[in-house]
Amino acid sequence: MNVELRHARIVMAIDCAGSISKAAVELNLPQSSLTAQLHRIEKAIGGELFVRSRSGVLPTSRGERLLPLLADLVHQADLVIAEASAFSSEVFRFGNAEWTPPSLRMVLQEALPVGEVRSETLAPAAAVAAVRGGALNAALVPSMALVAPADVLEPALAKTVIVREPVWLAVPRGHPLADRVGVGVADLAGLTWVRYARDHWFHPIEKHLFAKFDHADPEVLHYVDGHHEAMNWVRDAGAAALTTPTGATKEVALVPLSGTASTEMLLVWRTDSLARGTLRSLVDTVRRYYCEYARTIPRYWAWIAQHPESFAELRPFLSEAAADAV
Repeated sequence: MNVELRHARIVMAIDCAGSISKAAVELNLPQSSLTAQLHRIEKAIGGELFVRSRSGVLPTSRGERLLPLLADLVHQADLVIAEASAFSSEVFRFGNAEWTPPSLRMVLQEALPVGEVRSETLAPAAAVAAVRGGALNAALVPSMALVAPADVLEPALAKTVIVREPVWLAVPRGHPLADRVGVGVADLAGLTWVRYARDHWFHPIEKHLFAKFDHADPEVLHYVDGHHEAMNWVRDAGAAALTTPTGATKEVALVPLSGTASTEMLLVWRTDSLARGTLRSLVDTVRRYYCEYARTIPRYWAWIAQHPESFAELRPFLSEAAADAV
């Protein structure tokens, strides 16, 4: 009997489950059948892989040497399957939180080797769960690592930073601060605010920054459920709000805020679902598109051009966007 990929998957299922009975349930096999298959596999490789006990199984010394090799075999096979399927997949499902311009879906459609791109806007935690469960191929997830890290630190998921966005101040057009080159903490005193609901992803970031600014209890008109609702309150009620530049609308004035921090826009995907070429094209396309979109946001593109050290991930695409603007 030769050791085959299906044998490696069986062994890894047992190792991950920690017991033959649990692995049998996950594999939808009778426990007696799985036990018999394991015996045949162990006979083929010349010895036991696991020590059995009432509490489950543990690797033998032989198992400790061979299990990593079998895990690598499964991983490499999954990469081959993903690489092959990327060119035959008809639908690519892409998730995003709040920032999903129609033109983003269009550029992904042109760049990726798929028949159709379908996009969906949903909360970051829901996006990560959808990627984990296979309902989405990839998603953009906002995060501030020191405040509310995205829950993607597990073997099944991978992530990369698309861009690090600053948090700025949004005020009504015509506001005394609207034409300032930048504002500091002292300028925040006396402002009336809209803030984000406690279950919104931006709330812990906002809370962290207000505490950092020693401005933890400002006057609040309303708690909003998203950036665009916040911008409506800024425009119509004369309030101030914290926002990322891509969360602002053209009807408000954006002002750089000194002493702030950056959020991370993360691309999240399953490690076994994207071919290398597709992943590279996806990352490059989103970063290039971000540069093009940033050019439409008053003051923001000039800020990026003046602070390239803060946008290392965009560096290959900044010159392209600048050249297109000429």
